[in-house]
Amino acid sequence: MRGDHGSAPERSGRGDDGAEPTADGSQAPDGSDADQMVIHPDELDRSFDWRGWSLVAAVLIAFLVVPAFIYLYPRAPSAFGLTFWDTYLVLPMIPAVVLGLLAVWATTRP
Repeated sequence: MRGDHGSAPERSGRGDDGAEPTADGSQAPDGSDADQMVIHPDELDRSFDWRGWSLVAAVLIAFLVVPAFIYLYPRAPSAFGLTFWDTYLVLPMIPAVVLGLLAVWATTRP
Protein backbone atom coordinates (compact mmCIF):
# COMPACT_ATOMS: atom_id res chain seq x y z
CA MET A 1 0.00 0.00 0.00
CA ARG A 2 1.23 3.53 -0.84
CA GLY A 3 0.55 5.15 2.54
CA ASP A 4 2.86 2.74 4.34
CA HIS A 5 6.07 4.54 5.42
CA GLY A 6 8.19 1.43 5.29
CA SER A 7 7.36 0.50 1.69
CA ALA A 8 9.91 2.65 -0.19
CA PRO A 9 13.48 3.52 0.84
CA GLU A 10 14.31 7.19 1.15
CA ARG A 11 16.70 8.69 -1.42
CA SER A 12 19.25 11.16 -0.09
CA GLY A 13 21.49 11.70 -3.11
CA ARG A 14 24.03 9.22 -1.81
CA GLY A 15 24.77 5.93 -3.49
CA ASP A 16 23.99 2.49 -2.05
CA ASP A 17 27.33 2.46 -0.25
CA GLY A 18 26.73 5.91 1.34
CA ALA A 19 29.22 7.75 -0.91
CA GLU A 20 28.63 11.25 -2.23
CA PRO A 21 28.10 11.60 -5.99
CA THR A 22 30.95 13.27 -7.89
CA ALA A 23 30.70 15.88 -10.65
CA ASP A 24 30.51 13.26 -13.40
CA GLY A 25 27.66 11.40 -11.66
CA SER A 26 29.72 8.45 -10.46
CA GLN A 27 29.95 7.56 -6.80
CA ALA A 28 33.22 8.28 -4.99
CA PRO A 29 33.82 6.31 -1.81
CA ASP A 30 34.12 8.26 1.44
CA GLY A 31 37.65 9.51 2.16
CA SER A 32 38.77 9.26 -1.45
CA ASP A 33 40.89 11.69 -3.46
CA ALA A 34 37.74 13.55 -4.60
CA ASP A 35 37.40 15.08 -1.12
CA GLN A 36 41.02 16.25 -1.09
CA MET A 37 40.81 18.06 -4.46
CA VAL A 38 38.43 20.72 -3.12
CA ILE A 39 40.25 23.83 -1.86
CA HIS A 40 38.40 26.32 0.29
CA PRO A 41 38.66 29.94 -0.99
CA ASP A 42 39.93 31.12 2.40
CA GLU A 43 42.99 28.90 2.01
CA LEU A 44 44.11 30.61 -1.20
CA ASP A 45 46.61 33.45 -1.06
CA ARG A 46 44.54 36.14 -2.78
CA SER A 47 45.06 39.84 -2.23
CA PHE A 48 44.02 43.08 -3.90
CA ASP A 49 47.27 43.78 -5.73
CA TRP A 50 48.13 45.63 -8.94
CA ARG A 51 45.71 43.46 -10.92
CA GLY A 52 42.85 44.71 -8.80
CA TRP A 53 43.93 48.32 -9.20
CA SER A 54 44.21 47.88 -12.98
CA LEU A 55 40.63 46.60 -12.95
CA VAL A 56 39.50 49.63 -10.94
CA ALA A 57 41.24 51.94 -13.44
CA ALA A 58 39.52 50.17 -16.35
CA VAL A 59 36.13 50.57 -14.66
CA LEU A 60 36.74 54.29 -14.15
CA ILE A 61 37.80 54.72 -17.78
CA ALA A 62 34.88 52.71 -19.15
CA PHE A 63 32.19 54.30 -16.98
CA LEU A 64 33.46 57.85 -16.42
CA VAL A 65 36.20 58.99 -18.78
CA VAL A 66 34.87 57.78 -22.15
CA PRO A 67 31.24 58.88 -21.55
CA ALA A 68 32.45 62.26 -20.21
CA PHE A 69 34.63 62.72 -23.29
CA ILE A 70 31.70 61.95 -25.60
CA TYR A 71 29.41 64.28 -23.64
CA LEU A 72 31.83 67.21 -23.31
CA TYR A 73 33.34 67.01 -26.79
CA PRO A 74 30.64 65.64 -29.11
CA ARG A 75 32.34 66.99 -32.24
CA ALA A 76 35.84 65.75 -31.44
CA PRO A 77 35.30 62.18 -32.73
CA SER A 78 34.05 63.54 -36.08
CA ALA A 79 37.41 65.30 -36.51
CA PHE A 80 38.96 61.82 -36.59
CA GLY A 81 36.48 60.58 -39.20
CA LEU A 82 34.01 58.89 -36.86
CA THR A 83 30.32 59.16 -37.67
CA PHE A 84 27.51 59.71 -35.17
CA TRP A 85 26.94 55.95 -34.86
CA ASP A 86 30.64 55.26 -34.39
CA THR A 87 30.83 57.86 -31.66
CA TYR A 88 27.87 56.70 -29.58
CA LEU A 89 27.96 52.95 -30.19
CA VAL A 90 31.45 51.78 -31.06
CA LEU A 91 33.52 54.21 -29.00
CA PRO A 92 32.02 53.06 -25.65
CA MET A 93 32.25 49.43 -26.75
CA ILE A 94 36.05 49.50 -27.00
CA PRO A 95 36.71 50.16 -23.28
CA ALA A 96 33.86 47.77 -22.38
CA VAL A 97 35.54 44.91 -24.26
CA VAL A 98 38.90 45.81 -22.71
CA LEU A 99 37.21 45.88 -19.28
CA GLY A 100 35.73 42.42 -19.84
CA LEU A 101 39.03 40.93 -20.96
CA LEU A 102 40.86 42.59 -18.08
CA ALA A 103 38.30 41.29 -15.57
CA VAL A 104 38.79 37.72 -16.79
CA TRP A 105 42.56 38.11 -16.69
CA ALA A 106 42.54 39.66 -13.20
CA THR A 107 40.30 37.02 -11.64
CA THR A 108 41.65 33.85 -13.25
CA ARG A 109 45.14 33.63 -11.87
CA PRO A 110 46.99 30.71 -10.37
